[in-house]
Amino acid sequence: MPPIPPLTRALMIACTVIFMLQQVVFLSGVFALWPIGSGNFLPWQLVTYAFLHGGVGHLFFNMLGLWMFGSELERVWGQQRYWQFLLAGVLTAALAQLLITALAGSNVPTVGASGALYALLLAFGMLFPNRVIMPLFPPIPMKARTFVIVFGALELLLGLMDVGGVAHFAHLGGMVGGFLMIRFWRGQSPFGSRRR
Repeated sequence: MPPIPPLTRALMIACTVIFMLQQVVFLSGVFALWPIGSGNFLPWQLVTYAFLHGGVGHLFFNMLGLWMFGSELERVWGQQRYWQFLLAGVLTAALAQLLITALAGSNVPTVGASGALYALLLAFGMLFPNRVIMPLFPPIPMKARTFVIVFGALELLLGLMDVGGVAHFAHLGGMVGGFLMIRFWRGQSPFGSRRR
């Protein structure tokens, strides 16, 4: 197994350390993503929420995904493009979640790197569409492209069904941000088109 690239490793360590700190210090009041109408929203929460997690399972699966998909993408893109891509996923996930909470009139904060993870998942499917992966749930081997479509459709369905406790539209927002970032790098619509 190749070593974990430096930025992916640093992010995994940072999220784990911050999660341990969360067990003794209430960080959500200042660093979770609070809805704009809650009176607790602060601009830096658009990024800081991604470093907080709601439980051991939440942290484990996000770090597993970061390792599985992020490691390979960091090796392909290099650190600079990789962190830019992650930031795009985090920000678009946050904006999607703020929109949904405003429409729903919710005052519940959001935490977790799942929006960035879903951006990575989409990028992996776009860059390696025929790579066969074995998800934990369901444990059925499938091509990366199929995996992305299944998980994207599932998030949309669960979001429309309003299955509580999970920011499904933030996940989809992360995917949209990842898609737009790749289109931007390729010079494709809506960012213009490459000259032939």
